Amino acid sequence: MVSLKRQHSFAAYVLIGVGVFFLLREFDIPIITDFYSWPTLLIIIGMALLIHSYTAKDYQHLFSGTIVLGLGIHLHGLSHYPFWIDHWAVYPLLVGIAFIVRSLRTRRGLFVGIVISSLSVFLILSVRLPAAFHWVYDVMAWLDRLWPLILIGIGIFWLKKKK
Repeated sequence: MVSLKRQHSFAAYVLIGVGVFFLLREFDIPIITDFYSWPTLLIIIGMALLIHSYTAKDYQHLFSGTIVLGLGIHLHGLSHYPFWIDHWAVYPLLVGIAFIVRSLRTRRGLFVGIVISSLSVFLILSVRLPAAFHWVYDVMAWLDRLWPLILIGIGIFWLKKKK
């Protein structure tokens, strides 16, 4: 049975993080004013998920925590740093990293994470793909139009999947 303390620890971490966020906004410290934005709230929620997973030794939220944290960092970087990479392959890279982070505790998904991350890094680093890989542009154009259906399909699969 999960203790009540452990059950509410995620909410506690989020409240502490959001409280620190708004307290620091009140102090208006110049060096951290770039973090007074909504992506910082994603970073806080992602960190709360990761901290909760590690402290409760319940590693089911490592994947989602890594993705939310990564999205927050990426969106923050896009809006504040001109050198930040603005490429669609960053999103599958976050998924690959999430698989790797989760596999460190669960021993599941390491290979998938390495493959997705490697492919994403390859796509990020290749501004113009060689002729043999031009099919990637067609696939990405197709995915760009249908990605909401893919998300719905993954969600339905996860709901129907037996544990």
